[in-house]
Parts: sequence; C-alpha cells; structure tokens
Amino acid sequence: MSKFDEAMSTYKSSMDKMGIKYDESLLTAVAKGLGPSIYNKDASTVSCTQGSEMETVQNNFLKKKLGLGDGDKLAAACDAVCEQMGSSNRNKYRAIFYYLLVKHYKKESVYASASN
Repeated sequence: MSKFDEAMSTYKSSMDKMGIKYDESLLTAVAKGLGPSIYNKDASTVSCTQGSEMETVQNNFLKKKLGLGDGDKLAAACDAVCEQMGSSNRNKYRAIFYYLLVKHYKKESVYASASN
C-alpha cells in the first residue's frame, strides 16, 4: 500500500468514526491537492485553537483556492467545521477539514477536473 493510500485509509476511517458521510473521489482530490503536506505530522493536521492556523486556512485555502471573499463568513465556517470534527478529536486532519469546508461552501467544482 502506498503512503497516499495509507493516508486515505486513515481519513476514511476517521470520517467513519465521526459519522460523516463522504464522497470518496472528492476527498481524494482534496488530499491530492494538499501535496506532500499530508505526510508531515504537523502539517497534516489543523489546530482549531491556534488563531494563526485559522488565518492561514482562511487566506491560503478559502480565499486563494476556493475564491471566497471576506464577506463569506470564513471564520464562522472554520468554527463550524471544528465543531463538526469534535473538540475532543485531537487529529483534525487537514484533508478532512478542507473537504468539509469545500462541502460547506458547495465548491466541489474547484476539484471537478482533479477527480476525473
């Protein structure tokens, strides 16, 4: 099994444990879009309690990748995803976090060509 397949298996298992139904092809596309960061222990997760981390998610992913603006309630969406993943969940994987943000904003089209 490749490192990517192992990561995907971890993500799917984590989502199953959280009771979140998911589109496997979209989850795969989001994970591939993150590149080698999914293999780095620190970069592969998101810290909801670290303000600078949430700013990075908003600026680099929501604004730059998804094309959202400040008026799209970015911080509130991040807070909602943090809550959805659970405050006791210590492994908030970036791929899952970003996947949930893509679903929240209905921006699956950003990854449409990547999942084919």
